[in-house]
Amino acid sequence: MDAHPNSAEARDIRYHLHPYTDARRHQETGPLVIEKGDGIYVEDNAGNRYIEAMAGLWSVAVGFSEQRLVDAATRQLAKLPFYHTFTHKTHSPPIDLAEKLVNMAPVPMSKVFFTNSGSEANDSAMKMIWYRSNALGQPQRKKIISRMRGYHGVTIASASLTGLPNNHLSFDLPIANVLHTSSPHYWREALPGESEEQFSTRLADDLEKLILAEGPETIAAFIGEPLMGAGGVVVPPAGYWEKVQAVLSRYDILLVADEVICGFGRTGEMFGSETFRMKPDIMVMSKQLSSSYLPISAVMVNERVFEPLADESNRIGTFGHGFTAGGHPVAAAVALENLRLIEERGLVANAREVGAHMQQRLRELASHELVGEVRGIGLIAAVELVGDKATKEPWGQVGGLGGLANGLLLKNGVISRNMGDALAFCPPLIITKPQIDQMVEAVKRALDAALEQVKA
Repeated sequence: MDAHPNSAEARDIRYHLHPYTDARRHQETGPLVIEKGDGIYVEDNAGNRYIEAMAGLWSVAVGFSEQRLVDAATRQLAKLPFYHTFTHKTHSPPIDLAEKLVNMAPVPMSKVFFTNSGSEANDSAMKMIWYRSNALGQPQRKKIISRMRGYHGVTIASASLTGLPNNHLSFDLPIANVLHTSSPHYWREALPGESEEQFSTRLADDLEKLILAEGPETIAAFIGEPLMGAGGVVVPPAGYWEKVQAVLSRYDILLVADEVICGFGRTGEMFGSETFRMKPDIMVMSKQLSSSYLPISAVMVNERVFEPLADESNRIGTFGHGFTAGGHPVAAAVALENLRLIEERGLVANAREVGAHMQQRLRELASHELVGEVRGIGLIAAVELVGDKATKEPWGQVGGLGGLANGLLLKNGVISRNMGDALAFCPPLIITKPQIDQMVEAVKRALDAALEQVKA
């Protein structure tokens, strides 16, 4: 990249190793430097303004310039900038936030454990599940079933739960006691002539066969996002969660709902578990919990999980797990104010209403020569691109067309993210219908430009 040696771009290349980035390619291309945010928009250091159609990383519910969150952080910084929750100590913000979350839960929950990211939260959930099995005198019950294309984080444990190859390659993952079952992507995985209900039945049967092959007495839990996010915005087919939960119930297996993306309004209900009628024993949440203004995440557990944990901690003398910044007072204060804003401003209802408009407008692109499928619910969607609509085959290598269209979309003033050949859309919950229209028109221009290049 040709840049002034003291520019932000040049200094970034010199000093910064980026996540989810080709490090060698980054040395050639450099970064997009975002300097400001306002509502659904962000602005780079050259003054270009973009619709942030991914809400950052699926996470900025209330927009990029909410003064009430700034004020909440400032007040708490002045009062108590840091304290911990180890060894019987606490402070007001995590007390209030834990109470708020338990009362918001769509199913009865007991306690909240605070962490700093979705990865840490899923890692903690995994440790709790193992701890609980030992507490119950079931040391053989340690296996956790996840799904292909599921996304649960990047720590050693949570990346193992993640069902995406690039999170495993060269990291020597997954670790032992993590299993993966079928992906619930009907458009991509269903057999010819198979209905959604039949597909769901087959996937539930696959799950049961895996449980029986491994031994039901060795399976502790099943983890799943209500709707898959980073794996391509995969909406579960009709009957899927009902059938899966029936299998889990049959073998007394815990259900973990990873609500990191779905939680706090994204699907048009407060939680994805409500949208898809899930009854989890553990709920994991982050991202829209604080609109990502500050890092915070949480693991919420029911009595079925908490009571054995409490007994085991009493036997040992401590629950030997925790993070310095878990339940950080400033992050918890911001999260509380963020939840107030979501409720006061009716942002869940806005996600439902404006989300329906987004789904309708994006589905108008289904007839485009490059579009294989448009899918989603609420304010989360994906437009999957193909080289051949009939066979669903990609154009060249998988991700080539998605990368091309994503770059063209950026030039049209919209930041999206291509997961392979699927363009994702997950704008802030405050977005309006006219802004959706502006976003979709940019998508259409980008697809038309991509088609021209493909045919050239």
